Amino acid sequence: MEPYKHTPSAQNERFSYTYSAADQEELRRIRKKYAPEEEDKWERLRALDASVTETAQLISLIIGILSALVLGVGLCCVLVWGSSAGMIVLGVLVGIVGLAGVAAAYPVYARISKKQRDRVAPEILRLTEELMKK
Repeated sequence: MEPYKHTPSAQNERFSYTYSAADQEELRRIRKKYAPEEEDKWERLRALDASVTETAQLISLIIGILSALVLGVGLCCVLVWGSSAGMIVLGVLVGIVGLAGVAAAYPVYARISKKQRDRVAPEILRLTEELMKK
């Protein structure tokens, strides 16, 4: 059996090809690789929901980790290098700055999350309305 048949059409003497089912499936698979992808509404909704917390988590983690390192330097000033009163005072001051940064990590997370939620809320509400109608 031939993989395809070609017959000249009546107009413009062009050929029209009829492919077998296996050939049709291969054509669809190849076309899918090169055609622009249509984004699924569920995937878009999940991505928007995740983007709200991902940015906030990243920034608050960076602040928290750097602040913990600053706190550690302050502790080193007091405990390791604290043979003079100047190093102890410097260590306490650096430690306070580190503690303030660690304490600020969660409020920064909450504020960024709220801003992100407000930014994506209209799109999320629109997508949920469309999905609930189906």
